[in-house]
Amino acid sequence: MMSRIFLSFCLFLSVFSISAQGRDVGNHQYVIRGEVYVDLEPIYAGHVDSEYPLDISAASRRALEEAAMFFSAMIYGWSFHYDVGERARRIDEILELTPVSRIEFGDPALKVTDTEIRDMRLRVWADYHLNDALQRRMQVWRSGTIRNAQGIGYSPSHVDEYPGWLALKKIALDDAARSALRAMLRGSERNRPKEVTGFISLASFPRYYIESGRWAVSARFRVQIMEIIPFAAY
Repeated sequence: MMSRIFLSFCLFLSVFSISAQGRDVGNHQYVIRGEVYVDLEPIYAGHVDSEYPLDISAASRRALEEAAMFFSAMIYGWSFHYDVGERARRIDEILELTPVSRIEFGDPALKVTDTEIRDMRLRVWADYHLNDALQRRMQVWRSGTIRNAQGIGYSPSHVDEYPGWLALKKIALDDAARSALRAMLRGSERNRPKEVTGFISLASFPRYYIESGRWAVSARFRVQIMEIIPFAAY
C-alpha cells in the first residue's frame, strides 16, 4: 500500500522534478536547496487540521508552499523594525517583519529532487535555481558586511482560532528571528539599543520540531543593520 502511495506522489510531482542530486544541504552559485517535511496527520496548537488526514496530493502541495516560503526568506528576506524592549522602562519587545518579495507556489525555478514517506511524514528535498539577478542578490547576503545570527522560536501551544498550519510555522519562525536579533545585539552592543532597523534573511532552511505540544524552530539568519537608535537619543 505504501509503495503505491509513494508511486502516486512521484507521478504527481513529475512536472516539478529533476533527477536527484544527492542531499547536500550546502548552497551553491546557481542553486540553493533544503528539506521540508509534512505531517500526514496534522494536529497543531490544540486543533485537528481541516484536511486531516492528508492525502499525498495535499501533502505535496503543502511541501511546495513551505519550500517557497523558505526560498523567499533566503533570497529576498524581510525588512525589519525591532523595538528591543526593556522591562524596567515598561517598553515592550516588538519585531516587525515585512517581506521584500515572494516566490510564489508553482514557480518553475523550484524543483523537487527527492521524496520519502517515513513515520507518517512526507519528506521533500527541493532546489531553487537562481538566475543572474538572484545570484547577485545571494552574493550580497554572503558578503562581509552581513552579520550571522541564530535563534530558536516557538508558536503558541494553543490558540482559540486556528490560523492554519503554515501561519503557525511562520509565527515560530518570526519568533526565532526576534530571538536571533536579540542575542546578536547582546553580543555586539555595549549598551542595549532602543530600536534597530535593517534587513534579515534565512541562511538555510530552518529545522522544525514539536516541543511541549507546540512548534519550535531552530534557524540561522543573515542580518544587515541599517540603523541603531540608542536610548540616549530620546
